[in-house]
Amino acid sequence: MRLHSPSMSELHAFVTAARLGSFTRAAETLCVTQGAISRAIARLEAHFGKPLLHRNAHRLTLTDAGNAYLAAISEPLAALEAASAAMFEKDRRHHLTLSAVPTLASVWLVPRLPDFHRRHPEIRLDFVPYRKEEDFSGARPDAAILAGEASQWPGWQVDYVIGREMVPVCHPARAHARRTANLWKTPHELLAEPLLFHTTAPANWQKWLHAAGVPNAAPTLARGFDQVSILLEAVKADMGVAVLQRCLVRDALHAGQVVAPFDLPITLSRGYFLCSPREKREHPALHAFRNWLLSVAQIDIQALTS
Repeated sequence: MRLHSPSMSELHAFVTAARLGSFTRAAETLCVTQGAISRAIARLEAHFGKPLLHRNAHRLTLTDAGNAYLAAISEPLAALEAASAAMFEKDRRHHLTLSAVPTLASVWLVPRLPDFHRRHPEIRLDFVPYRKEEDFSGARPDAAILAGEASQWPGWQVDYVIGREMVPVCHPARAHARRTANLWKTPHELLAEPLLFHTTAPANWQKWLHAAGVPNAAPTLARGFDQVSILLEAVKADMGVAVLQRCLVRDALHAGQVVAPFDLPITLSRGYFLCSPREKREHPALHAFRNWLLSVAQIDIQALTS
């Protein structure tokens, strides 16, 4: 019997590109090159002898034939993918793939993982590259520890981990000089300092000052950094004052590399959250990791705020 259906790779390329309206985004989702997506769809169109997509500079759109074909194959293709995933899932009950904000992973999470492996030696935990705009599409992690606010991820399983507890930090010499000059009696005086900030959360300074009793503060921010680790190094180099997550600066505080001029028990809404698609909720390895992670985080939060 002569088969009329094209290959699975061509079908996935077509459905993903049609859904996302972009060869580039389809390539990122399917973990292939943009050229591979373009060639797969070209083969599909040659197979049927008609165009399925209109190409333009802004977005891909479906032809009438493409629209009809997409409607016909989307559900069966999804069913095939689910059945195949289920076959793999039987072998993945004790395998968890995770992505995490790099600074939190290196400074806070990884040093605690030996405890997790002692408690759950049967679970294999692998890290995959972190994406700020994680959407769990394609071959993505089972779960991700992301930075933001819980309301950013409707429809997902979202659990607060740590990171809402914030504290301003500066170089010890800066704090000593200001106090020798009889300054820094109230948080309001920090407005006169170079205020360093994380580029994804520039509002943290205003929110912290408001919680510290400076409700009308309109801070002028000095320099931005896109990684907490670099921001902390800027503080150590005495470039200014930053407000950072307590869990990420605790070691630097204990070592005397930085000091907290106003050590107030302030929490903000932004933090680190364990996120996963709801269908992953019963994944045995994720269930065990989630329970362990939230337990150790709660112990740490109590230590940080006591």
